[in-house]
Amino acid sequence: MSRAGALAIALLCVVPAANAQERPAPAVDLTAAWIGFTDYSDPGFGGALRWYVSPRLAIGPELIYIPGDFRSHLTLTGNLTWDVLPQLTHPKATPFLVAGAGMFQTHEEFFDDAVTSSEGAFTAGGGIRSRVADRVSVGVDARVGWELHLRIGGFAAIRLGR
Repeated sequence: MSRAGALAIALLCVVPAANAQERPAPAVDLTAAWIGFTDYSDPGFGGALRWYVSPRLAIGPELIYIPGDFRSHLTLTGNLTWDVLPQLTHPKATPFLVAGAGMFQTHEEFFDDAVTSSEGAFTAGGGIRSRVADRVSVGVDARVGWELHLRIGGFAAIRLGR
């Protein structure tokens, strides 16, 4: 048998098993991050929800608040997260990639005046999540985004359900 034939048979055996896997339960992530812009950096705090639409693909909103001196930012994105390893195989660590698009709002104060502006936003990056209990995991991630910034953070995730 040729290598191509053996590969085709192996793929036919593996793909149905992957489709038969159950989706993980939804999860809530609580995040703290360092966010570096081109001319300053601030901490960021927030959270995200993940609903799995397949064993490795999740969608959901993310909200991050970035307080600062005389300014603050708020980001709201819809995220798409891809787990490199299926969670249901119970890996000790799950690498993931994430991309999101949405809104970036800035509120700045100048003397007696305040200005609020909003624009489109995106983030993209990846990280690793490690299970510490049956329904609890912790992780780190790094992302780049627009308004141009680098975000490096940690999070705790709680699975809701099974």
